[in-house]
Amino acid sequence: MRQAVYRVAATTLLGLACVAGVASAQSAVSPDDQFAQLRDAARKNDVTRAWSLAAQLGGYEIPSYIEYYRIKPQMFDSSGLARLDAPVDQIRSFLERYRGDAIADRLRNDWLLVLGKQRDWTNFDAEYPQFALKDDPQVECYALLSAAQKGQKVADAARRVLVVPKSYGEGCVDLIGYLAQGGQFSRADVAFQARQALEQNFTTLAGRIAATTNGGERVDGDTLATVVKMARNDPSQAAAYLQASGASLPREEQGAGWGVVAQFAAKKLMPEAAQWYRRQLELGGDRWLSDETQEWRVRAALRAGDWKLVRQSVEAMRMGLRDDPAWIYWYGRALKAEKRDAEAREQFASIAQQYNFYGQLALEELGQRITLPPRTTVSDAEVEQMRGRKGFARAARFYAMDMRFEGNREWNWELRGMTDRQLLAAAEYARRIQLLDRTVNSADRTRDEHDFTLRFIMPYRDIMRRATDQLGLDMAWTYGLIRQESRFIMNARSHVGASGLMQVMPATARYVARRIGLSDFHPRQMDDPTVNIQLGTNYLNMVLNDLDGSWTMASAAYNAGPGRPKNWRSSLNRTVEGAIFAETIPFAETRGYVKNVLSNATYYAAIISGQPQSLRTRLGQVAPSQAVATNLP
Repeated sequence: MRQAVYRVAATTLLGLACVAGVASAQSAVSPDDQFAQLRDAARKNDVTRAWSLAAQLGGYEIPSYIEYYRIKPQMFDSSGLARLDAPVDQIRSFLERYRGDAIADRLRNDWLLVLGKQRDWTNFDAEYPQFALKDDPQVECYALLSAAQKGQKVADAARRVLVVPKSYGEGCVDLIGYLAQGGQFSRADVAFQARQALEQNFTTLAGRIAATTNGGERVDGDTLATVVKMARNDPSQAAAYLQASGASLPREEQGAGWGVVAQFAAKKLMPEAAQWYRRQLELGGDRWLSDETQEWRVRAALRAGDWKLVRQSVEAMRMGLRDDPAWIYWYGRALKAEKRDAEAREQFASIAQQYNFYGQLALEELGQRITLPPRTTVSDAEVEQMRGRKGFARAARFYAMDMRFEGNREWNWELRGMTDRQLLAAAEYARRIQLLDRTVNSADRTRDEHDFTLRFIMPYRDIMRRATDQLGLDMAWTYGLIRQESRFIMNARSHVGASGLMQVMPATARYVARRIGLSDFHPRQMDDPTVNIQLGTNYLNMVLNDLDGSWTMASAAYNAGPGRPKNWRSSLNRTVEGAIFAETIPFAETRGYVKNVLSNATYYAAIISGQPQSLRTRLGQVAPSQAVATNLP
């Protein structure tokens, strides 16, 4: 009996010790850490954990987010699909209490997805006009579905929205199905939507879209769908299959098939791409080509040096896509090549006032050099007005917790509707509180009044000057690269592990440290701007020397690795402009990166030197050369 008592007492004491240990562990977790855990629970739609964590954060300084993270998991299931039993009263109370805040617009976005799923069009139609950002294609699809169910013709509007399959979600698939069932979408429309998904390798989505057709053969397994699947891996095999099987297809569908084959061939830099695109143009089917297929038609023509095909390709683009400055510029170049100079100048003039890669190139086509716009300065009083904006205060709090997504949302929400002077005041305020990426982001938005010393900020200038002077490296190009790499966020981390201002990978940092004799180096030192710039500039210089001094090639190498630009160059059949080489880089991220780095560098050079600049000179020429292995990481 006594032993039993002892056992019970021991068990009780052990239980009390465990409870005390748990309480101690919980108290050791800071409120900010608990808030981060709450955010993660909300992202996973874990209702139980979100409620538990929210209950522990009473009195936390950002109550609107606590409540949002508690409500949101009740609106979506663990797979992210909208629930039909969302807490209506909690949602309405939240929207009213935080009316005008960024987080209220975020919840309204979520609520619209739920209302669309419920087919509650009365409440959806009441809430939709209040959705400020309107940046969710799935919500746009539900808005069109609501209109269609009222008898409106929405097919053309739907085709304009349905261009990025990865953002479709439930709403856009439901829209496709309703339009197909109601006769506003033909079988060919549905087949095209399924093929767009297959082009991006979203096979499950393609199957869901295909299932919306009225019986018969599945459009994700027909001849054209088979061509897409083949072309992703082997464009030549797909071409042979289409040649053998395509005769049974209508002429336009044959054209669409050749367009898909040509797209994937162009991405692999195959010389046959231009030939297959010419066949597509002869057969037609432009309306059944994805935006990506249409864009690569121009790029294949540029790589082939076929200016007639460039012109035809741009003229055949859908109108919304054709308005992009890239295609306006290359269309002007094609007109110029055909001696239609007046028409070409009209195209160049339409974008020459834009402060971007194509605006700069267009300005040079008009015979002008690149200079800085007049500088607008704002007063201290205007800057201090920004300090009182609650959204900026919340953003700064989120940045301090390394929650950049939430911080950016709050900061950008405050920028809506600002005048140019207010944007510049916000940019200067961000500079003063050392949010340098927000300095660039805010100053980048001005339309008529500008301050390029904020748009192209140059922190750590003494460190940068020493590092680049020692190597004979162009400081403007280096700043242009940093602006693109990290936006001057000192503790920036990429998804692959690159860190700091110059986003250097740990293995690369160790390699460079050994090469330059930097003893006792440890990757944690990459958060030190002096070390980061020292190693980053040395590596950039190694890459530049490895690629014959070409800023275009070296910029591509810094992003995609030093071996890939050599392979891309080796497939050329003639010397091309650096702009054409950049335009035809197969990787979308690297393609945009190279353009932005060299555009940035051109403006940095104008700031540093005070002299007009040439982007075309920076881009240079890229000549074909056999790919040679590199020792660089």
